[in-house]
Amino acid sequence: MDTMAAIRETFFQECEEQLGELEVGLNAMEEGVADSETVNAVFRAVHSIKGGAGAFKLDRLVRFAHTFETSLDLIRAGQLATSPTVMRTMLRSADLLADLVKASRSDHPVDEARVDAQIAELKALSEDVKEAPTEANAGGGGADGLDFQPVLLQLDDFGETEPQAARYAIKLIPAPDLYRKGNETVRLLRELSRMGEFRVECDTRHVPMLDALDPEGAYFGWRVELTTSEDEAAIHELFEFVVDDCELEIVVDRAGPAVAPEASAPAAAEPIAPLVAAPAFVAPVAPAPAEPIEAVAAATATVVEPDKAKVEAAKPDAAASLATIRVDLERVDRLINLVGELVINQAMLSQRVLEAGLARSSSVAAGLGALEQLTREIQEGVMAIRAQPVKPLFQRMSRIVRELTDATGKIVRLRTEGEATEVDRTVIERLADPLTHMIRNAVDHGVERPEVREAAGKPAQGEVKLSAAHRSGRIVIEVSDDGAGINRQRVREIAIKKELIAPDAQLTDGEIDNLLFMPGFSTAQTVSNISGRGVGMDVVKRSIQALGGRITIASRPGHGSIFSMSLPLTLAVLDGMVVKVADQTLVVPLTAIVETLRPKAGDVHALGVNARVISDRGGFAPLIDVGQELGYRRDAADPVGSVVLVVETEVSTRCALVVDAIHDQRQVVIKSLEANYRQVPGIAAATILGDGRVALILDIDTFVARTNRSGAGQESLLAAVG
Repeated sequence: MDTMAAIRETFFQECEEQLGELEVGLNAMEEGVADSETVNAVFRAVHSIKGGAGAFKLDRLVRFAHTFETSLDLIRAGQLATSPTVMRTMLRSADLLADLVKASRSDHPVDEARVDAQIAELKALSEDVKEAPTEANAGGGGADGLDFQPVLLQLDDFGETEPQAARYAIKLIPAPDLYRKGNETVRLLRELSRMGEFRVECDTRHVPMLDALDPEGAYFGWRVELTTSEDEAAIHELFEFVVDDCELEIVVDRAGPAVAPEASAPAAAEPIAPLVAAPAFVAPVAPAPAEPIEAVAAATATVVEPDKAKVEAAKPDAAASLATIRVDLERVDRLINLVGELVINQAMLSQRVLEAGLARSSSVAAGLGALEQLTREIQEGVMAIRAQPVKPLFQRMSRIVRELTDATGKIVRLRTEGEATEVDRTVIERLADPLTHMIRNAVDHGVERPEVREAAGKPAQGEVKLSAAHRSGRIVIEVSDDGAGINRQRVREIAIKKELIAPDAQLTDGEIDNLLFMPGFSTAQTVSNISGRGVGMDVVKRSIQALGGRITIASRPGHGSIFSMSLPLTLAVLDGMVVKVADQTLVVPLTAIVETLRPKAGDVHALGVNARVISDRGGFAPLIDVGQELGYRRDAADPVGSVVLVVETEVSTRCALVVDAIHDQRQVVIKSLEANYRQVPGIAAATILGDGRVALILDIDTFVARTNRSGAGQESLLAAVG
């Protein structure tokens, strides 16, 4: 049972990959890229899901996938055009297929009415094709056009062969796995029949007696004679889905038919005799004129073997270049934790050597330097294992946009960039919800209705852009739209009405934009299942802050808005500045520090009774004594003689943190404080230093907000100079 459960779980993991390929292919087809490679990739994804589902008797999933596959096969055969209406149906079918996979994985119920409705919609496409048959299927090339019999299967001629046509002899012996994966020999033969003049024979010599028959076995063999103007690559492409589950041999005679036309059409019963009399698929030594396939096979035997050798020799290289392994995420996380401990122990060892007073030129110091370099390389390599491209996350947003366009009546296109950008797996998992909120707001609030856009001189179709890129050791994800932008006057009026700001408050454009992140704020006029409850952007801000990131807004009325999220590449390590505060050691994230300085007496100014500010490049920044705020000392330190770290919060507010000294700048391993102790306001996490001590890592945004709430004097100070 455990083995089957593991195999079943592997199947569903592979389904996720196939669904991703399906989404990519359908989006490309919607954009007009409907080449054979893209269409085949889409067909193969659905076909693979169907085959695996059949093995686990997931009948509902098989039933829908089969109908979906049939419609895709019509596109593949050129009988169904990829019109906008057809592609909308295909995309909805892909969404439903994903839901069915998810429901099958968790044994949850699904809406049968929705499944039946989508199947009816797919069948309607097939019915439209039947009502207007193309030249390809009018000649009996469909499955019903095959005169399928146990011994001989023969199709009518497909017309005169073009002068440049070549004759191919094809031998196909299916293995049981071919049928077990949901493939059908009849479908393959039908596709071959569409390529040209076609004749097929079935070998039944290996069919056992009934008492020895294996219901899951494969006993038929097929020999095909095909005269076509298609090249050999096209024939190989047709068999690419089953090449590993059958014995396949294709030989060609470029000179054309090997026998006279009048001799190439023997009576129906004549080709059977040599197949029964001769060994399976072995060419007779002296083939008779009535055996054209054997003649071609014998004439080209010397050509086939080198080609097969080349193909077999190429297979290991191709497999090696794409070789991957599946590893349980728990093992990866454990490995990363162990590497983190290795980094900490290496730092502790270096600290002990330094305290022992060994010279830098000593062999021990040199060995520690090499160990430090090796440890960093191991750490970077292990972190790369956790890194994943944001592509699966971005693909999920495509479905959300489609659902929202149906719900709002708007016409919106999602464009993505930088899908290959890699980021820590944990970051991706925790980014899904805030990104969903932002996409929903962009469609619901940002993009206008088609008639409004046209009246403003814009195209009826709006655009939402989702991009990702690496910048300065962080990942920046942007959600932008070409809508109306933020109506700042309306935002201000709503904030005053909800008593979020004072009526006479003087706010910059950036401060008005940041009101969108306040709890309970919403510009929606009515509450719907899309927006209006005032929790979306507040959730976004808190989620991004919890990831150690920051979010900013840029908006131009009439041109749209851009929401930028800057996030750490990983939640396991951090570049920080190690500082001393009242005999305690703290770590300040390097990304939040704008500059460090030693203030002069003339740079510090008193404001009110206890508050002080410092001159900061033409402006003023409030001074915050870190030691006093954290309770390490009762009296505030003198800024003159101390070190000041000018930091910038997520809302672009500058503050000056007073610390006693700077020890070092290093990469530290993050240890969760919540998992090992409890949440501490203003503290993001902890780390272990080289001397074995635990150092707290400041959360700049929450620390400044905590300081802001600690007293009215400090609050008025931040309001005055912030």
